[in-house]
Amino acid sequence: MNVSDRNLQAIREPENWAVDSWQSREAIQQPHYEDQVALGGVLAQLNERPPLVTSWEVLALKRLVAEAQEGRRFVLQGGDCAESFADCNNRVITNRLKVLLQMSLVLVHGLRLPVLRVGRFAGQYAKPRSTDTETRDGVTLPSYRGDIINAPAFEADARRADPQRLLRAHSHSAMTMNFVRALIDGGFADLHHPEYWDLAWVDHSPLASEYRQMVDGISDSLRFMETLAGEALESFSRVDFFTSHEALLLHYEQAQTRRVPRQWGWFNLGTHFPWIGMRTAALDGAHVEYFRGIRNPVAVKVGPTMQRDHLLRLLEVLNPEDEPGRLTLIHRMGAGKIAEQLPPLLDGVKASGRRVLWICDPMHGNTESTSNGYKTRRFANVASELEQAFDAHAAAGTRLGGVHLELTGEDVTECIGGARGLAEADLSRAYKSNVDPRLNYEQSLELAMLIVRKSGGRISV
Repeated sequence: MNVSDRNLQAIREPENWAVDSWQSREAIQQPHYEDQVALGGVLAQLNERPPLVTSWEVLALKRLVAEAQEGRRFVLQGGDCAESFADCNNRVITNRLKVLLQMSLVLVHGLRLPVLRVGRFAGQYAKPRSTDTETRDGVTLPSYRGDIINAPAFEADARRADPQRLLRAHSHSAMTMNFVRALIDGGFADLHHPEYWDLAWVDHSPLASEYRQMVDGISDSLRFMETLAGEALESFSRVDFFTSHEALLLHYEQAQTRRVPRQWGWFNLGTHFPWIGMRTAALDGAHVEYFRGIRNPVAVKVGPTMQRDHLLRLLEVLNPEDEPGRLTLIHRMGAGKIAEQLPPLLDGVKASGRRVLWICDPMHGNTESTSNGYKTRRFANVASELEQAFDAHAAAGTRLGGVHLELTGEDVTECIGGARGLAEADLSRAYKSNVDPRLNYEQSLELAMLIVRKSGGRISV
């Protein structure tokens, strides 16, 4: 039975849930605001602001995720580690969209499947941290938790949690969404004109020839189909694009959680696709409590410490009716741990018979620090984890349905390796991230080509 024939609506609303019921649970990774009155005023303003997405977009995404669960789509989820207010500009947003479109073109061509594009942007302004404070030269200050909370400069005023930043984050998210929608509606993603997506690197990259051959082949096929049809195929002139972010800052998420006319239940209208991070996935925690009540498709990051029983209980709490399209599991184990830690989880979920979409995040388990103090990731480790993920799913009889990447369309040098063989000495040349290292556009495209080669047709139904 196709997912379009199924009822994507849960059988009943969650029991004993309210939009603020999470406040009775332990909420970790939350900032401390000195002025609670000021925070309340800001949250009241946020609650009155227009939503960033619509309920029908959210439900449309849920149907597409359900198709990906059935192996009829592949998910490409990517974007910044942590967005910054300063990068909310034409060039950065356009380049990020270009590299995601280029990657999706590679995947569509190689996998022979539609690609569901989900941007890790328009709200990815908060970041969990390992410690609440940071010490430099004997001075201790609160950790930088993303532009939605404080600033990266190591100064007391900059590191103070400022509730006004919640409003700025919403405004920057709205500007990003408006620009992306305008680009796509204006034909920026038109397959008739993939040259719109070109970045300056293409003519000089070792991958340029392979990518150009792929583009030429797709263009020839498109012209052939249109010749047979006798008219332009309008479905190739635009694409669907959705947003996602880690719903970490719960007061902010609650302020954007609304009821809508002619729909039951509550929607987070600050993003299409929120996820729970590995640090905040406690069964009795505030984040799981909040997530169990919203109708959005949701995801959970699954790390190497996740136990089978805990994961199965999360499935029950977050999707008790086993609704198609509702739940995605994003595993992020690390290249050295995935072979041991992932198979028991795959076996457990498969035995439960529950519907999930499995996605691989090969980035977060492979972060390391160099001798000169840079946080980096080795492309070889990222590629290795992704290859091992395909092998583990094949062995378990499950399906890897997508990839989750931290990437940028900028010419950064933050991850070691790739087609140009970036070394530790190259990191200082163009290291721009305030938090975690990202793949540059060239490394991102190389990873898309690796997915195509490694999948070997195993993704298809």
